[in-house]
Amino acid sequence: MSTDENVAGPAGPQDGGAGPGSVLDLTNLSLSFGGLRALSELNLQVGDGEIVSLIGPNGAGKTTVFNVITGVYEPSGGDVVFAGKSIAGLAPHSVARMGVGRTFQSLRLFLNMSVIENVMAATYGNTKATPLESILRLPRARREEREARALAADVLSFFGQRLAGYRWDQPAYSLSYANRRRLEIARALATRPRLLLLDEPAAGMNPTETHEITELISRLCTERDVTVLVIEHDMHVVATCSDRVVALDHGVKIAEGGFDAVASHPAVVEAYLGRDPEALSDAG
Repeated sequence: MSTDENVAGPAGPQDGGAGPGSVLDLTNLSLSFGGLRALSELNLQVGDGEIVSLIGPNGAGKTTVFNVITGVYEPSGGDVVFAGKSIAGLAPHSVARMGVGRTFQSLRLFLNMSVIENVMAATYGNTKATPLESILRLPRARREEREARALAADVLSFFGQRLAGYRWDQPAYSLSYANRRRLEIARALATRPRLLLLDEPAAGMNPTETHEITELISRLCTERDVTVLVIEHDMHVVATCSDRVVALDHGVKIAEGGFDAVASHPAVVEAYLGRDPEALSDAG
């Protein structure tokens, strides 16, 4: 199947290729593991200030897209362009320094470190002090430590009472599951990303927490000037915060456009629910 078949919505830059004001462009992106085709000629664009949701059943290739963007996997073909520069095949730390932050499906916090230390840890990739300067507590190391703590405090303040000051010195393992999710987003924000990749941020949350995380995703764009690409299975979150929705199945883009158009697209319905048995009988 071509990557542009069965695509909902008008054709144009959003169907792949560079476009004006785009932050991320995936062009004919492919990835294979031996004989297994994980991504097949995927074209995807994320515009500056957009919230774009990636949906699809388990095994559709959504997290694989994130792993290719962030340098965990090197693509077999195609290109990944971020802010006008190709980042395909770069190491993860290089991609992060260029302004791409991410969270993960499974939480990857430092559970025995405090809340604020977890956030500060994300800033050290951009510091200049040497290990010796840090050990001897020389002026540059002390200054960067103060700057890292100030940045962490600013990021944590974005989450209001959920990660309020009295929690800063508590170990991460003492937090509720929802607050651990918030802390992981805070740590990603501390890298000062232009593009933030959120992998199932509402997973495991109750309805109240899901509503709060949906509002938080919207605020990331308006208050933090961050472009967001989010993977999410909760359709309430997708419908509420997305500017555009892209559906994948077996590594192929099967639909793209507004939420209503994508959610009702026949290829998306089939990917989630399978084909109508009566239609299969008729076809036979």
